[in-house]
Order: sequence, then C-alpha cells, then structure tokens
Amino acid sequence: MTKKNSLAVLLPVMLCFFTMGFVDLVGIASNYVQKDLGLSDAKANMMPSLVFFWFLIFSVPTGVLMNRIGRKKTVLLSIIVTAVSLLLPIFGNSYPLMLISFSLLGIGNALMQTSLNPLISNIVNPDRLASTLTFGQFVKAIASFLAPYIAIWGAVQAIPSFGLGWRVLFPIYMVIAVIAIFALSSTKIEEEKSDSASGFKECFSLLGRPFILLCFLGIMCHVGIDVGTNTTAPKLLMERLGYTLDAAAVATSVYFIFRTIGCFSGSFILRVMNPKVFFGISAAMILAAMGGLFVADTKILLYACIALIGFGNSNIFSIIFSQALLNEPEQKNAVSGLMIMGLFGGTIFPLAMGYAADMMGQNGSVAVMTVGAIYLMVYTFLIKKAR
Repeated sequence: MTKKNSLAVLLPVMLCFFTMGFVDLVGIASNYVQKDLGLSDAKANMMPSLVFFWFLIFSVPTGVLMNRIGRKKTVLLSIIVTAVSLLLPIFGNSYPLMLISFSLLGIGNALMQTSLNPLISNIVNPDRLASTLTFGQFVKAIASFLAPYIAIWGAVQAIPSFGLGWRVLFPIYMVIAVIAIFALSSTKIEEEKSDSASGFKECFSLLGRPFILLCFLGIMCHVGIDVGTNTTAPKLLMERLGYTLDAAAVATSVYFIFRTIGCFSGSFILRVMNPKVFFGISAAMILAAMGGLFVADTKILLYACIALIGFGNSNIFSIIFSQALLNEPEQKNAVSGLMIMGLFGGTIFPLAMGYAADMMGQNGSVAVMTVGAIYLMVYTFLIKKAR
C-alpha cells in the first residue's frame, strides 16, 4: 500500500474515531439532565453508568460478530446505532427518553470500540500500532472536549432555528456520524482472516491468561477514571467554589483538552519511549492528581489536578489495548471483545461514586477513582511478570 493510498484509508477511519468520542458527551449531558429534572447524584450517575453497562453485554458478542461479517461492516453498524441514539434527544429530555438514548449510544460505542481498534491493525505495521491507536484516541478526544462547549453554547445562546438549548449537541454530532458512515462505506480495506477463537467459550477462556486478565482490569480502571472525572469535575467546582453548572462545565473541557494534548504527544512519545516506562509515568500523574483533588479548594489547583488526570489518562487505554492485541496476535477479535468489555468499568465506577458522593460529598467520588489509580500504578510493575 502506497503512502497516498494509506492516507486515503486512514482518514475515514480517523473520522470514525471522532465519532467514537461522542460517547463522552454523556458526562456533560447527565449534568444538564440532572439540573433540568432535579435528580440526585445517584440517579444522575445512572445515565453514564447505563451507557457503559452495554459494554458488558455486547463486547464479546461483537468479537464473535466480526468473525462472521468482518470488522469494517461491524464499524458501519455501530455508527448507524450511534446516529439513531443522537436523534432521540431532539424530541425531548425526559428521563426515560434520555435513558433510551444513552443505552443506544452505549450499544453503538461497544460495537465501535470492539471493531474499530482491531481494524487499525489491518492498516498499520505492528510496531506502529500503539502510536496509531493513541493518535486515534487523540482524534476521539477532540470530539470529547468539544461536547461541553457546544452544550454551553446551546444553553447560553438563543437558537430560534432549533429551540433545543444544550441539546443542540445531539443533531450536530448526528450529522457527523452520517458523514462517517458514507466515508467508511466507500473505503476499501483488506481484512485478516477470522480468529481461531470464534465462540463465546473460547473468548472468555482468554481471561484465564494472567496478562489478558490484568489488561482487562486495567481497562476497567482507566474508563472508570475517565467517566468519573468527566462527570465529577464540574461538581467539584460547584461544591467547593459555588459555581453554576454553566460555569463549572468548562472543567470537563479542561480534562478533555489535556487528554487531547496527551494523546497527540503520546503518539510521538510512544515511538521513542518504552511503553511500560511511559505507562508508569502516566499512572503516577493520575495518582498524584487524585491526592490533590482531596484538598484542592481554589480554581487553579482544581484545574491543575483535572488537567493532570486528563494528560495521564490519555495513553493508558492505547498501551493496554495494543499490548493485549500483540500478546495474542492470532485472536485479535476475541481479545478486542474482552478488552472493550472492560469498559464496563464506566458503569461500576459512576454508580459507586454516586452513592459515595451522596454520603460524603465529592470527596467520596474522588476516593472511588483513587482505587482505580492505585491499581494502574501497581499494574505497571506486574506487566513484565505476567507475560
């Protein structure tokens, strides 16, 4: 494949990564729904939890589905489901309707993350897999940090043509999803043959391998911290500084801006630095920032800790995912399904954080995330032993 042809294939795939980032709108959206409907923290956190619940149900079946219809067709199916999920909030923001929308968003994202990440391995060389996946996460993060700004713009500005307020975010992203469908469907990608592990039993049996299990738990902690920070950052500013939601929503973008910077720089750093060393540095950043959030009571300190978590958490997924794929090169679809199932951590963490916050304030949420940060730090020292 020539460089020109490679770029022609990579661009539509990267647009799909941008579409993958739509799932992160659930953080700011759940805060606005909580405000509109007067929900408790526990009930509001049910929305991001529901999004990531579907990763538990659909990830491994998607790995099996890829063996039958291929990775590209599975990605196309995922974007179609995502587009439908973004259509529903145009008709209202009632709690049941938003739960249905977020459920479809979670299902679509589970399909997409399971199929899109291994699709990259058909386009780039193995030694570039981690850096390319990180660049994909950089593109994904652009969609993530734009979401709060679009929501704020919709909430603050009058939009007579739509009348949706903050929900204008959904039709804007839906149009991009439709464009991604057409772009990928017109792109030719040669795929590898199906995995040897094509059934559910064979897929789950991979969790019996220590390295794969450690990676699975690492993914759970990564996404728990990701969704947790996304949801909790504005609440920290409201609780400690008395900000309104519209003013505090910027904290979510601070997280995603620095996660975007981290992904972009990581795509280059991982070409020259040992992934294990870089992973350890990243995990240390997250743990230090969690400690800071317990005591930070000024805007600068809170933003600094949120930014540090964003930068540190930006490359965790790519490193874990690429190592898992390279560890089982003959069973990439099955491994991908298991790793994406680990995104179920996005359900467990927000639920625990919601109950902890109702009892202890936002320090309770930070305490739950700190558990995940400690695991990532310990995981760094277990990678070599588990291989």
